[in-house]
Amino acid sequence: MTLEAESRPAEADGTRRRARAVLAVLALFIVINAADKAVLGLTAGPIKDELGLTATEFGTIASSFYLLFSLSAVSVGFLGDRIRPRPLLAVLALVWAAAQLPVLLPAAGFGALVATRVMLGAGEGPGYPLANYTAFTWYPEKRRALPSAVVVAGGAGGSVLAAPLVILVSETLGWRAAFGLLGAAGLLWTALWLRLGGGGPYTARLGPGDEPSGAAHDTVPFWRVVTTGTWLGATLSTFAVMWTLALGFAWVPLYLEEQAGFSDAEISGIVGLPALSMAVLVLTAGAVAHRLLRRGVSARLAQGLLGALLPLLAGVCMLGMTRAAPAVLLLALLVVAFSAGNGQTPLTNAAIADICPPGRRSAALGLSYALAALSSLVAPYATGRIIDAAPTEAIGYGRAFDLAAWLLITGAALSVLLIRPDRDARVLLGHSAPKPTASAANAEPSAKE
Repeated sequence: MTLEAESRPAEADGTRRRARAVLAVLALFIVINAADKAVLGLTAGPIKDELGLTATEFGTIASSFYLLFSLSAVSVGFLGDRIRPRPLLAVLALVWAAAQLPVLLPAAGFGALVATRVMLGAGEGPGYPLANYTAFTWYPEKRRALPSAVVVAGGAGGSVLAAPLVILVSETLGWRAAFGLLGAAGLLWTALWLRLGGGGPYTARLGPGDEPSGAAHDTVPFWRVVTTGTWLGATLSTFAVMWTLALGFAWVPLYLEEQAGFSDAEISGIVGLPALSMAVLVLTAGAVAHRLLRRGVSARLAQGLLGALLPLLAGVCMLGMTRAAPAVLLLALLVVAFSAGNGQTPLTNAAIADICPPGRRSAALGLSYALAALSSLVAPYATGRIIDAAPTEAIGYGRAFDLAAWLLITGAALSVLLIRPDRDARVLLGHSAPKPTASAANAEPSAKE
């Protein structure tokens, strides 16, 4: 394995255009990823009514999505350092489609929903870190926060687009048709990716017989990467953020219907508001961090401290959400509570990528995401148990949202204490990057799939 030089001259115009095209397709990949997650919560009412499910049973279906999510994210994360992203992402999208389509069958009930959600989770677990890793192969160090923000914003776009479309399809053709629609979307994306997608120049060159040339950094033991404060702080904070996201996907539509008294038409518009807010916050945080880093501000401030403000804000708003009486105030707090935390995600992803040797980057991102996603396995089921065990549903929702709020606040505190990318990069990578050979320095970046 040999490495492309990390410090290149300005990319050729053709490479920059290709980078933007690939980034757009990756954002669409995450749009579908988010819609696949959201469809169960958006069709929760009809599903519970038709199948006669309790809150705990519905929570079990929602949690089953994450049963193999983390294991798959870790496994494919390590493969991402050895196999090119083009075939890996195509296979993942095909798995998503194969998991959604069986729900169209009228006989598919509780067991089928659990099985297909497990399969879907296994396919989606590696999707987000692998999409980020692929985006990072098109951009050099210190320019990765903004591309990561674009990828993360795709998740917000998925929620915005999915809500009205899924509810419309569910009301006109039945809730099963919404699952089939997303299965077809996965097939169409696969064709688009095979046409336009691939890895970029800032990546490990994979090929037999290539011995590292100035690639000593890739001999850094993996355990050293995952025991840095930056990796641990990013992972623990993301754990809290993903708990909140899983809670939002599975339970917020039901909360708005059963506790806040909104109609289906109103909910279809409301559930998109956190996603819109998330897109704005994600892109703004990525752009601000990008500008700060270019001005020479430390990565601890630009990625660690700036990022920590967002889950802190989300946690405070979530504590106030169930205590707010006017509907307008409740909605304002709900929007911020379920959107602000994810604004930190592109900053923590970029921080992990910046401290890693290129040959360790995919595995480090994949393992971080996998461990953080364990919260998503627990959150929907735990919420169902909390609601069923409470004296009233209103009290149960309040307790569940308070738990998520304190997790977010704790994650913010850990970010402040642990995320120090500049220090950890010096420890892992040394004070200077490997010098490119003369031929590499003069060469234009070339896309490697």
